[in-house]
Amino acid sequence: MTKVTTHQAEDDVRNEDILIYVDGQIVPKAQAMVSVYDSGFMLGDGVWEGLRLYDGKWAFLDEHIDRLFEAAKAIDLDIGMDRKGVISALLETQNANAMTSDAHARLMVTRGVKMRPFQHPSLSRSGPTFVIIMEHSQPKIPRPITLATVPHQRGLPMTQDPKLNSHSKLNCILACIAAEKAGADEALMLDVHGFVNTTNACNFFIVKKGAVWTSTGDYCMNGITRQKVIDLCRANDIPVYERNFSLVDTYSADEAFLTGTFGAQTPVSTIDGRVIGTGELGPVTARLRDLYKDLVARS
Repeated sequence: MTKVTTHQAEDDVRNEDILIYVDGQIVPKAQAMVSVYDSGFMLGDGVWEGLRLYDGKWAFLDEHIDRLFEAAKAIDLDIGMDRKGVISALLETQNANAMTSDAHARLMVTRGVKMRPFQHPSLSRSGPTFVIIMEHSQPKIPRPITLATVPHQRGLPMTQDPKLNSHSKLNCILACIAAEKAGADEALMLDVHGFVNTTNACNFFIVKKGAVWTSTGDYCMNGITRQKVIDLCRANDIPVYERNFSLVDTYSADEAFLTGTFGAQTPVSTIDGRVIGTGELGPVTARLRDLYKDLVARS
């Protein structure tokens, strides 16, 4: 089976010539660099946010910027500019690249360059590093995603809160590697109680008898797209539940899909070798896709 990822996009030669925002400067891709002493490179000490451009508008921009500043405050990181400044940098990068639609931006803020190669945050004295990578990005996921359950969990808030968009993604990367070793595209991760939680990169939903289920949200990134799907269900008389559920519930689902800023709603075909429903895009997922597209167009 052809390898597929949830962030698979059309090849676009224009991405070889993109311009990248690095600490106030717009520079060619080949010149976009940060120090080996940077806190993000050295320790994963930073936060990030992903956004999508549709028809000249950054979808749900205010909510994404809110989350970026909330994450920065959570790790006691001063971004070095206000909301207006961050949005201005985003628009400056967009204009420099002449992008109008089907683009993906990754905003990354780290604690900055360290004086010495050690952990203590006081060694980061030069101010934050702020980077915006913006690519032409048309999702191209040729088939539904396959999942494998892995032993890696989304943990408790007192270890590393999974609600935080941190640069420290090793737990999720190891989960993804385990899924690949099992022959799947992505990892299905359980919470500390053994309930189905999320994948290594996306939020996870199932559909049973016309009702949409997702986790309680206690142990996963509470994605903006996740919340939009929940809101759309409530507004369109689709039963929706945020609840604990097990793999037994999951294997017998009629449909399963993933949500995220990049792929919006991505169908799942198999989990641990069990075919979910027909193994193809299901009717509830298809309806939610259409409702989401309408919501983006109206926002």
